[in-house]
Amino acid sequence: MPEAVLERAADEMLDWHGSGMGVMEMSHRGKEFGEIYRKAEADFRTLLAVPSHFRILFMQGGGLGENAIVPLNLSQGGEVDFVISGSWSAKSHKEAQRYCQPRIAASNADSQHTTLPPPSQWRLGNRPAYVHVCSNETIHGVEFQELPDLKALGSDAPLVIDFSSHVASRPVDWHRVGLAFGGAQKNLGPAGLTIVVVRDDLLDRALDICPSAFNYKTVADNGSMYNTPPTWGIYVAGLTFEWLLGQSEAGLTGIAAMEHRNRAKASLLYDFIDRSDFYENKVAPDCRSRMNVPFFLRDEGRNEAFLAGAREAGLLQLKGHKSVGGMRASIYNAMPLEGVQALVAYMREFERSQA
Repeated sequence: MPEAVLERAADEMLDWHGSGMGVMEMSHRGKEFGEIYRKAEADFRTLLAVPSHFRILFMQGGGLGENAIVPLNLSQGGEVDFVISGSWSAKSHKEAQRYCQPRIAASNADSQHTTLPPPSQWRLGNRPAYVHVCSNETIHGVEFQELPDLKALGSDAPLVIDFSSHVASRPVDWHRVGLAFGGAQKNLGPAGLTIVVVRDDLLDRALDICPSAFNYKTVADNGSMYNTPPTWGIYVAGLTFEWLLGQSEAGLTGIAAMEHRNRAKASLLYDFIDRSDFYENKVAPDCRSRMNVPFFLRDEGRNEAFLAGAREAGLLQLKGHKSVGGMRASIYNAMPLEGVQALVAYMREFERSQA
């Protein structure tokens, strides 16, 4: 998270704006938290240019929870198409089997999740209730550089995107999206808050077994206050939205500035890896993630020495996911360019020291 946001949250911990209360002490229905909520919602809508015919819901359960909540709300028990691009979309497909009839329209499993199947090759069903994609896969480091245009593929199905791990790192083409969901903990705030952006016409489709607190229409009709929302998470996310809106880079502001910055950070790291004979990234260049960069030492016998040296240099959490091994650098919005520069400098020095 941005240091400026953490510092402000710390300053306001015991007394928010002279109210005599910290945010965690407030009633979620009180006027003080109402002010926090309304500003957070408005800033998020401005930040991501969310059209007026989409509702913004602040929920709980994280991305894994939404793997159940989305089919409970949108599938109507029928067929749903999934594009498998890595571990998270595979989890989404598996969970949906409890509530609907999921189909695999495309998969990159044959490439060990290092490519993305082009939409022109997807095998969409005749009338799926929706089409699900994970637009950035954190474990395998693949990202859709452009969201698919389902209408161009001859489908009227709404596109559902799990944008948990790259939300607010780039613009969203809302003309192509029916619903987007994401846990806040990668780019927007603390764990515990989930944001759902859903088109108005998709609100009233829930299965009878859908719990009331997870019914999108119920949540929307009650302004995300049907049950007690994650108030602290909403507050800190609101501070992050405000911080993002205030960012500037190369004459750009807000999300455009963040996209420019994220491109620069990712390019710096990928360019170094590609020029090295010591490290490698296995993801096809046209679908490399700007947020999550997996890489491998060509001699994996040096992995522990690499990680030990990184810790000494103050570079933490570089070990890759257990399912794929190697290393992974997650360079989310709050990671400054200087952090990536420090990583590249360490990688260069480690390579030199092993010669």
